[in-house]
Amino acid sequence: MLKIGIAGARGLSAMTGFQSLPEVEVAALCDLNEELLDRESKKYGIKKTFRVFEDMLADDIDAVVIATPMQLHVAQAIAALQAGKHVLSEVTAGVSMEELWWLVETVEQSGKVYMMAENYCYIPQVQLIQNMVDQGLFGEVYFGEGEYLHELKDLAFYQDGRVSWRSYWQLGRRGNFYPTHSIGPVMNWMKNERIKSVICQGSGWHTAPQFRQEDTSITLCTTESGKLIKLRLDCLSERPHNLSYYSLQGTKGCYEAPRGCGDNHKLWLKGMDAATEQARWRSLTDFYDQYLPERYKNATEEQKAAGHWGGDFFIIEDFVNAVTQKVANPIDVYKACEWTAVALLSELSAMNGGRAFDMPDFHKWQRKEQQITKV
Repeated sequence: MLKIGIAGARGLSAMTGFQSLPEVEVAALCDLNEELLDRESKKYGIKKTFRVFEDMLADDIDAVVIATPMQLHVAQAIAALQAGKHVLSEVTAGVSMEELWWLVETVEQSGKVYMMAENYCYIPQVQLIQNMVDQGLFGEVYFGEGEYLHELKDLAFYQDGRVSWRSYWQLGRRGNFYPTHSIGPVMNWMKNERIKSVICQGSGWHTAPQFRQEDTSITLCTTESGKLIKLRLDCLSERPHNLSYYSLQGTKGCYEAPRGCGDNHKLWLKGMDAATEQARWRSLTDFYDQYLPERYKNATEEQKAAGHWGGDFFIIEDFVNAVTQKVANPIDVYKACEWTAVALLSELSAMNGGRAFDMPDFHKWQRKEQQITKV
């Protein structure tokens, strides 16, 4: 039986996924809010509760879900790994470049599974497109977009009026502070690519000038082979939400997610029409039966209800399989740090007039260690 401890009541969104797996038990819950801790532990039948994270690590658990504010992720992940626990961490992986290197070093030394819980990679439509990419239907993918448009000014303060952590670590920063939802699916579609450089510029301060975050920022990421990714972040403008817009362009076709007002997921592939001049979109739903991964087709209603359109169940399943069956970890520490570093480099770029900044290679620590071992 794999025993799980959840840090942060927000991590209870993973409960449906864990409860669907017979070999797993959520054995502990940790949160600072004692009233919330008592209520939620009784609701889900969690036997042990803690208000101190280190106390939970000392208990008889095998893995932790870290769902605390983002500035705590690395410190708690490192503590858990050093205590011999596997880690599933919410996004982003960290808030500084130094933290990311510490995280890589600790994961490699621990031998434990570290996975970033980027559940947007598990949205059914994203997985369907991934399957089509893997089968070569889009040809070579060379451009992609990801957007996260989520007005959240009210979250800068707690209900009692206190300033929240988001005021500092999100709205208190420039550039794309929250890129992983947007870039994760696109990077997976581009397969085996590494980001080479990042540039970012913002629109200035129009809606809420009390924050350092600009209304909208555009970030461009270039890969080592010259492919291009465009990201847009807007968490301040007065507008409807659109948290999961993506597009993909390949040599044989393209895909676009909905933009609202009745729009649908759609694609076009070369050969569908007599000539490109006559090209018209097809609904992605027409391809579900053929290209939706089998586990999504066979998902139970309970699994589909896990959250994020069913993605929350499958990310839990993959984490548990990585721990118990030693299978490949789909969002390992290297992906987690590279996707997170987009935020840090975009901030530097925005503060330096859109200057390009190079992405570090987070695998280099591993290669350095291997060279030392050989010597």
